[in-house]
Amino acid sequence: MPVSVTLPMPAPGATAPTRLDVARQLLDLLGDTRTEPRPDSRLEALTLAVAADLPVLLWGEPGIGKTAALNHLAEALDLPLTTVIASVHEPSDFSGLPIVGDDPAQQGVPLAPPDWAVRLVRAGHGLLFLDELSTAPPAVQAALLRLVLERRIGSLRLPPGVRIVAAANPRSSAADGWELSPPLANRFVHLPWVHDHEVVVRGLGGVWPVATLPRLDPAQLPAAVRLARRAVCGLLAARPELVHRLPTDETRRGGAWPSPRSWDMTLRLIAFATAAGSSREVLSLLVRGTVGDGPGLELMASMDRMDLPDPEQLLADPAGAVLPERGDLRQVVLDGVVAAVRNRPERARWDAAWALLVRAMATGAPDVLVVPATTLASLRREDWEVPESIEHLASAVALSRRADRAADRATAYDRAAAQGR
Repeated sequence: MPVSVTLPMPAPGATAPTRLDVARQLLDLLGDTRTEPRPDSRLEALTLAVAADLPVLLWGEPGIGKTAALNHLAEALDLPLTTVIASVHEPSDFSGLPIVGDDPAQQGVPLAPPDWAVRLVRAGHGLLFLDELSTAPPAVQAALLRLVLERRIGSLRLPPGVRIVAAANPRSSAADGWELSPPLANRFVHLPWVHDHEVVVRGLGGVWPVATLPRLDPAQLPAAVRLARRAVCGLLAARPELVHRLPTDETRRGGAWPSPRSWDMTLRLIAFATAAGSSREVLSLLVRGTVGDGPGLELMASMDRMDLPDPEQLLADPAGAVLPERGDLRQVVLDGVVAAVRNRPERARWDAAWALLVRAMATGAPDVLVVPATTLASLRREDWEVPESIEHLASAVALSRRADRAADRATAYDRAAAQGR
């Protein structure tokens, strides 16, 4: 049944609204939305990379909201948005169009930039959005190398106020998709873009999250740079094979992988995230999106251990020891304390280690005590008296062991039940 719209009567002397005028009013009402601040790790990672002046590539399925996110980002940062569909351009559109002058033999043939690049230079700032990057053929991808890395198009150089963000669909869901070439992929910070159903629901209800540039603490800038250099250089000194490792798989070559260029980008991102006080989740997204999951996770683990207390200092003052709150880090610290006692077994150090385990039991979960307590007990000499603190630990360790065995039995039962179906 067709929908009937009753148009209001026009005022005397006024032109009667057309049906399209009413349709426009309805479209305006649908587009009347507002924004709200909302914690979003991916959005924060994107804004940090933009602030660090690094090219970002958003990976996500079609219709996931990549383009909408870039529109909201440009509006929130008050940057004019220039969208370029990479797949519908020729290589010369990014390398410059040759223009023959009066005397090519004397003056050469200059390369004229496209109009969108000229507009960005005139504005002095902006957000350049390279959409559908994974549908650009290899020749166009090659032409984009200089634009993404050097910000040059022909003889024109984009000003420092211009930021570059791209979007791509996985090859399996891209229209006539191509894998990204390794040189082009290694120039981007790769961020996976997925939908948050709560954000979608609130957005369709008229409220979208707003992106804000991170607030960098001026007092933290020197310390942030020192931390970033120490983290990256410390890992690469211990693991030199990670300096450059080109994946053998074609698909992985089109993503994030470690190279001197991407490690330099990682160092910059660590400094920005540290100065902004970003969460570990945001930093992990940025690091893994620059050097890949494997090297990125190694770097995160290395950074976690950088600030762990020295086992010798803990043994010297167990009563004043401050242990990490995270269970995995606390496990590493306690294992290190037990290893220090094993390397230099003395009665006073053995007693101090037990005092530390008691302190850990009082301030955290007992399951992390099972391994260090068992190992520490095995280090006892015949003439060492058993401290009273062991009695307090024994019940907690035994309970934790029983819980682990119960969990193992439950898992085995579930597997047997699944196999019997």
